[in-house]
Amino acid sequence: MKAMIFAAGRGERMRPLTDHCPKPLLEAGGKSLVVWQIEALARAGIGDIVINHAWLGDRIEAALGDGSRYGVRLRYSAETTALETAGGIAQALPLLVADPANEAGDIFLAVSGDIHTDYDYRRLLPRAAAMAGSAEPRMHLVMVPNPPFHPSGDFALDDDGRLLLDGGERLTFGNIGLYDTRLFSAIARGEKVAMTPYYRGAITAGHATGERHDGHWENVGTPAQLAALDRSLRARPA
Repeated sequence: MKAMIFAAGRGERMRPLTDHCPKPLLEAGGKSLVVWQIEALARAGIGDIVINHAWLGDRIEAALGDGSRYGVRLRYSAETTALETAGGIAQALPLLVADPANEAGDIFLAVSGDIHTDYDYRRLLPRAAAMAGSAEPRMHLVMVPNPPFHPSGDFALDDDGRLLLDGGERLTFGNIGLYDTRLFSAIARGEKVAMTPYYRGAITAGHATGERHDGHWENVGTPAQLAALDRSLRARPA
């Protein structure tokens, strides 16, 4: 299975730190945010990773290289301007599809380059195998308890692991998901397309499942959050 790390955002709330540094390269605990993600994927045995970028993307490529130092292969999908999530995936689709002739689609893992979590990506491997070959393209999202900045959550999760638009306890999407490449095949490359309609469409059709992660998860969005994460990581026992 391949993975995609989203790294195209401008990081407006992180300014002035992101005026001269792409947000995924900001450091906490002695490593950049994106490197924490690369290493976690490598530990899960996921070694073929695509990173999209727009703002200061050349610096991301220069800093990370081909990924060999992390034991993975890194490839890059450049965007002139950030294409939003669905548009970014469509732009990167040629790098995510294992076999263009495979009409059943391919399952890939997508994660945000600016989250920090202890979620073990190995947990998703059986789910990805189960999704492969489905008659209809499906998605599977990792949900987390609602953080203070997003108290209303995104979607509900029932006892059978199905995502719902309404009903039951609402949780927040943790920016970790499995997707079928067929979901994005109709989007023109270079088109700016938001992801929300795809989430809602898959949930309404009954093609979206989810799981809850109650461990560590942070969406590192502001300089104060970054500084707090840095202190926490440096305080850990060696």
